[in-house]
Amino acid sequence: MTLKSNCSYMQNRELSWLRFNHRVLEEASCPTIPLLERLNFVNIFTTNLDEFFMVRVGSLTDYMTYAPDYVDNKTGMTAEDQLDAIFQACAPLYEERDRAYADVMHQLKKNGLAALQMEELNRDEQKEVERYFKSSILPVLSPQIIDPRHPFPHLNNKQLTVAATLEQKDHRLLGLIPLPPMIQRLFFLSGEERRFLLAEDIIRFYAEKVFQIYKVSHAAVICVTRNADLDTDAGFDEDLDYRQYMSNMLKKRRRLTPVRLEVQGALAEESMKFLCQKLKLTPPQVFYSQTPLDLSFWSQLEKVLSPAQRQELVRPPFVPQNSPAFSGRGSITEQLQNQGDVLLSFPFESMQPFLQLIRESAFDPDVISIKITLYRIARQSKLAEYLISAAENGKEVTVLMELRARFDEQNNIEWANQLEEAGCRVIYGMDGFKVHSKICLITRREQGQVRYITQIGTGNYNEKTAKLYTDYSYMTRDPVIGADAAAFFANMGLGNLEGIYEKLWVAPVSFKSNILAGIDEQIRLCQQGLPGSLTFKCNSVTDKDIIQKLREASQAGVQIRMLVRGICCLLPGVPGETENIHIRSLVGQFLEHSRVYCFGEGENCRLYISSGDIMTRNTERRVEIACPILPEHLRRQILSMLDTMFRDDEKARILQPDGTYALPPQGETPLCAQEHFISHLPRFAPPRSQSLRCGEDDQKPHKGIFGLGSVLFRRKTK
Repeated sequence: MTLKSNCSYMQNRELSWLRFNHRVLEEASCPTIPLLERLNFVNIFTTNLDEFFMVRVGSLTDYMTYAPDYVDNKTGMTAEDQLDAIFQACAPLYEERDRAYADVMHQLKKNGLAALQMEELNRDEQKEVERYFKSSILPVLSPQIIDPRHPFPHLNNKQLTVAATLEQKDHRLLGLIPLPPMIQRLFFLSGEERRFLLAEDIIRFYAEKVFQIYKVSHAAVICVTRNADLDTDAGFDEDLDYRQYMSNMLKKRRRLTPVRLEVQGALAEESMKFLCQKLKLTPPQVFYSQTPLDLSFWSQLEKVLSPAQRQELVRPPFVPQNSPAFSGRGSITEQLQNQGDVLLSFPFESMQPFLQLIRESAFDPDVISIKITLYRIARQSKLAEYLISAAENGKEVTVLMELRARFDEQNNIEWANQLEEAGCRVIYGMDGFKVHSKICLITRREQGQVRYITQIGTGNYNEKTAKLYTDYSYMTRDPVIGADAAAFFANMGLGNLEGIYEKLWVAPVSFKSNILAGIDEQIRLCQQGLPGSLTFKCNSVTDKDIIQKLREASQAGVQIRMLVRGICCLLPGVPGETENIHIRSLVGQFLEHSRVYCFGEGENCRLYISSGDIMTRNTERRVEIACPILPEHLRRQILSMLDTMFRDDEKARILQPDGTYALPPQGETPLCAQEHFISHLPRFAPPRSQSLRCGEDDQKPHKGIFGLGSVLFRRKTK
């Protein structure tokens, strides 16, 4: 493999992502996390890796075929170089996953929850399983041998299949048994103990009863991962209905090229060679595992626990609190009119006030229209139901539905159909540009004048993930932001990406340029002998232009601190390059998802929340929105939360100049930021001078104070 590095302060995005996912796997070994939650972290690591192979490895595989001259613009690595490095890096991750899974299952067994193999059962228990196999599994299996009259079948993406090396006299061949989706994954043995077997292990044990006339010499569970990186705009015919076109594209995904083969168990060498030949995979693309290849069964285990086991093995249920910004009495609309802008912090606060606002607007005679962008929503969505009610009540409802939200396409297509049938105006994303922004505009007529309520967030309008992801949701009656939002929806309706906005930054035109301009502003301050500072929080950093500008800022003396959860192609602390850049990653109970961009400190602090990351796909190939937080007390609230996260010494890790992560210095008592927010979410009261009539006082910028609220409440050591 040839590794050509253009810059010492940059790293490859794929290898950076694998290091992040390793951080996720580390949580499975954390002794302070309940055992079933640790098993879930092994599951999250696994599903993350699945998607990585489907999307990123799939994309690089396409590059090798269709763009052989492609090289990574940060490291100079070709697609082949990157794939080689990925396969080498993944092999030890599988081994570490095996150790983590084995450790968790061993401890669960001590607590009365045991995953068993057939060989561990006594004779009576084996008879019980055999009766179950014959009555409930065997009748629905579709086994197949592979020979000239039985050609190699299509193996569905991520479907578990039992593969067996079969022998008949001196003849050997391969047999396959796909695991039917209707089979229950877990079989619990009768008796008081909570002991279970996986369906694939039962089928593997009884493979000879399935193939009957053949002797089974080897049997393993296999799983094929296919390229899922579809170009959803290629080949689109303007005469087609876009929803139907997307439905057809999703069918193609099921038959795309294999990029990985996973094997749990052992097959004869000739069987493995035969599988690789048929799937057109090389040996480095085959990964062996002692861990089940699908760990989604973990969520079923909680249902069989006794109350005592649940208390021991499961994290106490978390319920988002009601926001103290709302009294719980009276309408949300009236409270926004009376008290000013409100910032909700998910998942520590409930999404309910925003949902209630939409519900009220659906029936409010003063509401003219509701306009919203939808990227990912829940399968059972109250928000969508309220939008439907609004349309049925005669409101003008415009939904900009992004049908290309990867792996949520089908759900979005179904909701688009229902919304349109109810009378909503449904439009789709721009050609070549996904609409990833999170914005909702409610237009009202009050005393003969048009007024706006605008909501802008960092996360999706999804009631389920609002309880799992950290995000901000900002509700404002600022008339300028409202006018910007109205212009945004008008431009989206016209397919115009070149809109001009007064307060909002909108990608692909002004988001990146304003970030670069904000960094330049801090560089100029340092050049004038004044302090310059930047505080960014985002999910990923890959945009080379911004990376280079941050390096320039560091060299100028700007103090830069960043919270980057996942991919980070920027390496901090490189002598002479990025010495003034400090980067942390935080992986905890909730997925860190909010994006915050803060320029400067003290009176000149400017703070934006955004739907977009510092990734080229967000800055140049998506429609994203960044919104200023103008009220001083709300900026102080966000800055206080950021300060707390930078002081986390339990779940945070510090990114090193070589791309690895290190533990932060430990304080006298440990601090876990997310646990801190559950009980101590910072709140700052509006200034007494702020007008109670929302929006009027926000026409001039408020003075911000950088880093207030950093007095920390540290929880006691467990």
